[in-house]
Amino acid sequence: DCAILIIAAGTGEFEAGISKDGQTREHALLAFTLGVRQLIVAINKMDTTKWSEDRYNEIVKETSTFIKKVGYNPKSVPFVPISGWHGDNMLEESVNMPWYKGWTKETKAGASKGKTLLDAIDAIEPPSRPVDKPLRLPLQDVYKIGGIGTVPVGRVETGVIKAGMVVAFAPVGVQTEVKSVEMHHEQLEQGVPGDNVGFNVKNVSVKDIRRGNVASDSKNDPAKEAASFNAQVIILNHPGQIGAGYAPVLDCHTAHIACKFAELIEKIDRRTGKSIESSPKFVKSGDACIAKLVPSKPMCVEE
Repeated sequence: DCAILIIAAGTGEFEAGISKDGQTREHALLAFTLGVRQLIVAINKMDTTKWSEDRYNEIVKETSTFIKKVGYNPKSVPFVPISGWHGDNMLEESVNMPWYKGWTKETKAGASKGKTLLDAIDAIEPPSRPVDKPLRLPLQDVYKIGGIGTVPVGRVETGVIKAGMVVAFAPVGVQTEVKSVEMHHEQLEQGVPGDNVGFNVKNVSVKDIRRGNVASDSKNDPAKEAASFNAQVIILNHPGQIGAGYAPVLDCHTAHIACKFAELIEKIDRRTGKSIESSPKFVKSGDACIAKLVPSKPMCVEE
């Protein structure tokens, strides 16, 4: 829903983080690439700079430039100077930085302002929860609980899950009835998108289903395995070039499966998605492309 980018204000630390291969730069790029459109920047360890306004302003200026290149609009991003160690500007306004007048952000939903990191978190725009779509629940784990039975757990991504529903697990093809749904040891009438739930299922062994399987409603557009799929791929950092035949391990929802690049369809602009070159021979660090991928084992992946 939202990413909080923590930046270390210490001398040398900030510079290392936003250098060409720095982690700060990589994390911002990763968040944007994964579709996280809301960002908060917390500038940490301000105590090590003796609460310096000049150092804060320098970091805000540099960070604004690079997050803009990544794809974020700095005007929509709250910047908050904090000290996690001392608690400054985390929950309450800091007395050590009287020069800090607070953060502002402007989005399509309107303008908002505040003083602390907690204020910035409270100002996150709540995302729409797709309850009306068919159920998709990637399994994070499967437990065997004495006296209860098999309990798969995972986060509801779309749709709802409730007792009495007949769920199908893809790509293994197992179907069963849901006996009950729980969250934090409390029974739920239904689990909705964003809920991390456990659900008890009838007549299924822990050996039949596993992490990476996807539960869906057997009567409403159930999930299916994909023999191949086209994916937008962004190469953040990779030694050398990547061409057809390369087979890295892909983490998709909770699945962890090697997939082969069968074909590079086109090279695209990372921010706009517009085509730059069709059927490229290779792609390298910094490039984005559309590629046809073929999983080495049955795998559930959808648009």
